[in-house]
Amino acid sequence: MFLAQSSKYHAMKKDETIGSIVAQDIRAAHVFKQHQIDFCCGGGITLEQACTRKGIGLEQLIDELEAQLQNQAEKVPDFTSWKAGFLCDYIENEHHTYVKQSLPLLIEYADRVAKVHGETHAYLITLCKMVHALSDELIPHLTKEENVLFPYVKRLESGVADRPVFGTVQNPIQSMINEHDAAGDLMKALAKLSGQFTPPDYACNTWKAYYHKLQEFEEDLYLHVHLENNILFPKAIALEKEIHEAEHH
Repeated sequence: MFLAQSSKYHAMKKDETIGSIVAQDIRAAHVFKQHQIDFCCGGGITLEQACTRKGIGLEQLIDELEAQLQNQAEKVPDFTSWKAGFLCDYIENEHHTYVKQSLPLLIEYADRVAKVHGETHAYLITLCKMVHALSDELIPHLTKEENVLFPYVKRLESGVADRPVFGTVQNPIQSMINEHDAAGDLMKALAKLSGQFTPPDYACNTWKAYYHKLQEFEEDLYLHVHLENNILFPKAIALEKEIHEAEHH
């Protein structure tokens, strides 16, 4: 268990990034989510910096992480041990499929709730536009990963580093990270405007289902982006570097 002792962790790990902590054990994401600490797009900050920004005591957060990670009941995959190609397939089958299935339903909910309640709750019209924008951002993004980046990563894993039109794998990776940031910003704005997806007491069932689906979508997206930004992309960069170094020896 990488969070074995609080004092040792405090001394040795306060400068570890949020993304790295979650990469070591995905269960840490639950704690960060509760404190609205971004572990995917914003996962590059340290544990100490996150505490400072959120006004949380470092010892308190460490205690919560320990309690979460010492719970052995939840079986979690060791994503860092997976090969890059297998991780590509998992992300596509698990998360890309979820996004493609969920966005049409989210758009249907958003349109209906905005049409019925938007006249008296103008922010629902804004929410609706943001859901459409999120779809416009994510669908082309998934296509580029499935048709360009993921196939190249699999070729790298097989030992082939052809010279693609994009030069190095770091170029499409940076493009994907930028798009992750854009989608993440939209998701954060949706959460803020909806009161962290909390419908009013008088909300109809469609409104409640809409917010519930948004929250579910946010949780899936954060894990999806984390797996790519913090695990898959570093693996792909390392693979390409290894092949190029071998070519020069």
